[in-house]
Amino acid sequence: MGKRLRFKRRLLMASVSTGLVFASPAEAAQDEETNVQNLPPVEVAAPPPSAARRIAPARPVARVGAPSSASPRTRMYVYPTSPGTGRGLDVDKVPSAINAVDANQIRRTGSLNVTDALRDNIAGVNISEVTGNPFTPDVEFRGFVASPVTGTPQGLAVYQNGVRINEAFSDAVNWDLIPTAAIRSVTLVTNNPAFGLNALGGAINVQMKDGFTYQGAELDVMGGSFGRIQGSAQWGKQVDRNYAVYGALEGLHDNGFRNFSQSDVRRFYGDVGYKAGDSEFHANMGVAKNDFGASATVPAELLDKYWGATYTTPQTTSNRVGYLNLTGKVDATPTWTLEGAAHVRRFEQKIVDGNPTDVQECVDPALLCFDDDTTPANGLNGMQLANPFAPGTILGEIDRGSIRSTSFGVSGQATNTDQLFGHDNRFVMGATYDASVTRYNATAEIGSMGENYVVSGSGVFLGATPTADPVAGPVSLRTVNQYNGLYAMDTFNVTDAFAITGGGRFNAARITLEDQLGTALNGDHTYTRFNPMIGGTYRITPGLTAYAGYSEANRVPTPLELGCADPARPCLIAAFLVADPPLKQVVSKTVEAGFRGTKELNIGTLGWKVGGFRATNYDDIVAVPVVGRTGFGYFTNVGRTRRQGLEAEVNIKSPTLQFQASYAFVDARYLDPLELGSESPFADPATDTIQVRPGNQIPAIPRHRVKVGVDYAVTDVWKVGGNALFVSSQYLVGDESNQFAKLPSYTVFNLHTSYQVTKNIQLYGRVDNVFDKRYATYGQFFDREALPNFTNGGAEFTDPRSLSPARPRAFYAGMRVTF
Repeated sequence: MGKRLRFKRRLLMASVSTGLVFASPAEAAQDEETNVQNLPPVEVAAPPPSAARRIAPARPVARVGAPSSASPRTRMYVYPTSPGTGRGLDVDKVPSAINAVDANQIRRTGSLNVTDALRDNIAGVNISEVTGNPFTPDVEFRGFVASPVTGTPQGLAVYQNGVRINEAFSDAVNWDLIPTAAIRSVTLVTNNPAFGLNALGGAINVQMKDGFTYQGAELDVMGGSFGRIQGSAQWGKQVDRNYAVYGALEGLHDNGFRNFSQSDVRRFYGDVGYKAGDSEFHANMGVAKNDFGASATVPAELLDKYWGATYTTPQTTSNRVGYLNLTGKVDATPTWTLEGAAHVRRFEQKIVDGNPTDVQECVDPALLCFDDDTTPANGLNGMQLANPFAPGTILGEIDRGSIRSTSFGVSGQATNTDQLFGHDNRFVMGATYDASVTRYNATAEIGSMGENYVVSGSGVFLGATPTADPVAGPVSLRTVNQYNGLYAMDTFNVTDAFAITGGGRFNAARITLEDQLGTALNGDHTYTRFNPMIGGTYRITPGLTAYAGYSEANRVPTPLELGCADPARPCLIAAFLVADPPLKQVVSKTVEAGFRGTKELNIGTLGWKVGGFRATNYDDIVAVPVVGRTGFGYFTNVGRTRRQGLEAEVNIKSPTLQFQASYAFVDARYLDPLELGSESPFADPATDTIQVRPGNQIPAIPRHRVKVGVDYAVTDVWKVGGNALFVSSQYLVGDESNQFAKLPSYTVFNLHTSYQVTKNIQLYGRVDNVFDKRYATYGQFFDREALPNFTNGGAEFTDPRSLSPARPRAFYAGMRVTF
């Protein structure tokens, strides 16, 4: 009995020392109650200690959502340390920051964007609406980005149920394809190379619900400002002891506050699970069909006239996806867990992008020229284009691009918890193989530009310009990605209080490009890299834990970057590819350390954490614009960059009060000198370039983020709450030399409330941007001479800034019904 009590006490101390509390089982149609760190609990059955010592090393056998039995059970919380969906590591042993968001926090936002919950609840996360659409945001964490914008260097890996969902062609992350209602938890894992490519700043690990972890049904409908109508339905059922099913359906329509900014989201996710003893198998699938408008920044002068203005439309994006995942997990012995997964995914994207054009009248007005009035603009047949437009017509261009990717992969992982030298030990090893085939096509249609900046097509398509000019015409490209990974991680308990973790991952990548119209884009590139990791945790007291770690990670150039990497032959990024020189892979080396703890107070459980980090990128890749050609540029390695900072958070949780406050400081800088093309007013007029010096700050990364949120139960059925977000100023993209005024800081306040009418019916409402703050989340320079300012009599633009305006004040109300 004494040994059993000591075993349970160790589990309790491990949980309490990281701010965790034990949760009672969830009621039907309700998401699980979670701990201070917002991790779903696992039920733990402890084998008899005496038998465990004689036969096998002592370890808890964790079963997520397992039915009750006669075995002694408690609940504990674990953190993912590898891409697999199986058992994680006790949070007290994780040598990195703990960042997690649960289903309740996601639901509290009233949003079908999981990124909103990340922004509100994780200190280091910042959201930028680079596309100008709130449903396709950039997620920035510690200065690293996961973005849906093709061509953005991606520094975060994103996984859904153990499958990496960075798109094959550009590593982009389409957040709109993740069904929000079906998310069980999201963890942001740092200092861990086991998550493979792109995990330079960390990995966002999304775990979905199933019929074993969620039972019941829920209907949720909401409507409000700007024509917003959205609804979701989810249902889960454990059919018997062995089978369970789950399904979620979501739909949204929003007119947007900007011109031409309508959004439509349609998503489905389903899971069928089977359990037998210590074995568990799942088949889950999902489909989505989403359409978005207003995917560009707007000149500041147009926003001064009308906050909902757009610039050069059409700007539309259509995303389609379908995927099937098969997973299995078996406790082969009391100390060995084996799991495997296989997946297939089909992704299609179509982009229609209205732009200024370099096509113009020739000296002979009956013909069209490119960039000047003598260089012919050729058609698809290679002949110079005739001019079908009336004299004096301002010309534009509609660039169309399509991506069709088919991806498939398999993975396997084994976890062992045998004791090592008489000490508790956890060893994980795994292997992954992913392959993708992508077809990419792009065309450019010449059209006329109206005074509302809408480009009207003419049916005239631009072909390849003469070889002396650094521009290409239509593109048809086939790419093949093959990514292999082999990883191993071991956590050894030196004492009950002190644990060390070490391991690493070997990545091998091969990227093949096959030009379908010629040979210019052909290429075959191979990259290999071993990324090590070492770290440790020490439980100073039952309520205080220290951690520290070092790791390395890498990302390889994408097919898009490899196809647009020649400064002498720039391309229209995300539309035209023209050359295929080699690029080096990016390697990041990160160190982080900090403290976390908890304390029981009269008003509830106090949790807190504070930590620092430094990440240095070697051979970082950036997109360099070409001045005077809107949208044209190329990708290149720029040497070393560094991101370092501090994150701190305090939270209180009780039945009546939930409070959270956090601060994050991110300092992102270039470490090597370089010369970049820029539309900056400070650019050298002879070369159209700026000089970036070591120590200059990286644009679009605000240094300070402050977040405060509170929820209070006024009565048993009425809750009120709100949150505030402060984001400091940031340099505009194109101002890498830090000479222009920064994009201003902003503070936004939001309110929400809910009223439980009956046990099964809840009414809720929210007000976003309560004080109707006008602010921009992203800014860049643009070519002021490309088009006239029609709102100012056709004069030239004088303000070089182009901004992404944030949504004005908005009101929403909804109803949630559970069964």
